[in-house]
This record gives sequence, structure tokens and C-alpha cells, in this order.
Amino acid sequence: MQAPLYDAKGKRAGDITLDKDIFEGDINRWILREVILAHHTNQRRGTASTKGRSEVRGGGRKPFAQKGTGRARAGTIRSPLRVGGGVTFGPKPRSFEYSLPKKTKRLAFRSSLRKKLRENSLFVLDKVKLNEPKTREMAKFLSQFPVEGKTLLILEKWNEKIRRATSNLKYLQVRLAPLVSAYDILSHESVLVTRGALKRIEDRLKK
Repeated sequence: MQAPLYDAKGKRAGDITLDKDIFEGDINRWILREVILAHHTNQRRGTASTKGRSEVRGGGRKPFAQKGTGRARAGTIRSPLRVGGGVTFGPKPRSFEYSLPKKTKRLAFRSSLRKKLRENSLFVLDKVKLNEPKTREMAKFLSQFPVEGKTLLILEKWNEKIRRATSNLKYLQVRLAPLVSAYDILSHESVLVTRGALKRIEDRLKK
């Protein structure tokens, strides 16, 4: 399977062979949905908290006699039935985090790469070359590619010059090949990946 390879000037420099076991095959949209749901669920902080009748302040004295008043018996003014009382079955701090199986994550990663490739939103670069670590240099570099919206740049290894050049571009996110996830790919409209980073990703998915 072949894909275009672009040089640092945004021009086609030939083709690159993609691993057919990774880039060919069906796109499992159910698993892609599960990855997105898992990510969003794991972002929940779970800090909502309410006080029950035993936790609210006051209510230590019985408000009125048990009998003879004609009213329903009451032991405290902090009952959930009264204003200022505790909350019945209210939320307590909890963790919403859950993890997907490794095989599911791997299949989702493959499906996300296939999806971007078939949408013509995956661009393989020979390398990223900047004259200076400036925002305008990175913006100029990206303008040479038909990228739209939020863009993901995947690198083989960390580059301080690129980090400084991309820090002020809100629509661009940089990830390293060993750390990129299926959600990272799905949450961006365009994906730029260097040749070395692509090799690292393919090796990672073959394990």
C-alpha cells in the first residue's frame, strides 16, 4: 500500500510504503466510539458532593414533643423533608475512570489511522525543517499543506525548536509517536506525521 510522501516544502517527493496489516481493513466505528466515550468519561473530576442529614449543621434538639401537638412526629429539623435539611441520595466524590483493554486500544488506533488515510487527512512528511524557532516559521510550514481545522503533528523524538515554534499555535498540537493515542488522531481534522514517527507507530502496533 502506497501513500504520498511530502518534503519540507510541501511538495510530493515520491511515495512511501505503508504496512497493509495496519492501514488496510475495515474501520471499526463502534470501537472508535468507545475510545471517545472512555476519554471523555476519564476527564470527569467526580467532585460533586452533598451532605446527608447526619452531616448538616444543627438539628441536635427535638423540635417539639412527640405527642399532643397534632403534628407529624419529628426528631430533627435537618430532615431531608425540611428546608435546610440533608440531601437524600445526593452525589458523593467518586472516580468515573475506567480503562479499555489493550487489544481494544490497539484496534482503535488502527481504525483511526485508516479513517484519516481514507479521508485524505493523513500526510506523511520526510521531515520538519524550520529556519528559526518562530511561530511564523511553523505557520508558514503548515500553509504548504492542505490542512484544515485542528491539526496534529506527530514526531519521532522531541525537538526543542519545534516546541518553541508551535507553543503559540492554538490549532496545532504536537505529540510523540510512542505517546500518541487513537483519541489524539480522532480529535483532529488533519494529521501530519514524519517518516520516522510513522515507522515507530507501525513497530508499536505490530507488537
